[in-house]
Amino acid sequence: MSTVTEQRFRQGMTFPEWKDSMTRNRDMVEAQERRITLTPEQIAPFRKKPLHVLAIGADWCPDVYGNLPVLARIAAAAPELDLRVFDRDRNPDLMDQYLKEGKFRSIPVMAFFDRDWREVGVFIERPASVTALRAEKRREIFASHPEFGSPDAPVDQLPEDVRARLMDELGKMRESTMDFANAEVVRELTTIVEKA
Repeated sequence: MSTVTEQRFRQGMTFPEWKDSMTRNRDMVEAQERRITLTPEQIAPFRKKPLHVLAIGADWCPDVYGNLPVLARIAAAAPELDLRVFDRDRNPDLMDQYLKEGKFRSIPVMAFFDRDWREVGVFIERPASVTALRAEKRREIFASHPEFGSPDAPVDQLPEDVRARLMDELGKMRESTMDFANAEVVRELTTIVEKA
C-alpha cells in the first residue's frame, strides 16, 4: 500500500522539468511525443475527475522514453491530471513501494491517486501484450540471425560488430511495434482512470 502524501508528491518534477533534467535520450522522448496522436474519445476518460499521477523513471530506460511521453501527452490534453516525475535512483523510498513482482525496480511506474491521496491504480513498465509481442519478434530475429547466438546469452559477450547489428535489429523491431505499444499503454491507463 502506497504512503504517498501531497507534500511528497509536490517534490516531483513536472514533465518539462524532467525533460530538462535528462542527460541522454531526450531526442527519443521528443520523437515519441511527436509520434503520439490521441483522439478526443481517448482523452475523454482522463477529463472526468481530477487525479494526481506520480511517475517514476530514468532517462536510460527504453520503456520510460517510450511510455512516459504517452502519459505526458494525455496529461497535456487533460489538465485534470496533475503529473509529477521522480528519478528512480534518487527516490528509493518511492520506487520500493512499486516493485514489479515485489522484487524488480521496473520503470516507468505511473501511480494514480484521487484528491484524497488514495491510490486508484498503478501501471508498471509496459503492458503484458507488448511484452509478449516483442518477445515473439525477438525470437524471430534470433532465429533468422544465427550469428546473434542464443537469445538467452548475455548480449555484452557478443563481438562488438555483432552486438551492434543485434542492437540495430532490436531497435527496428521496437520501432515497428511502437504504434501497437502506444495504443496498449493508452488502453491500460484508461482502464485505471475508469476505475477511479
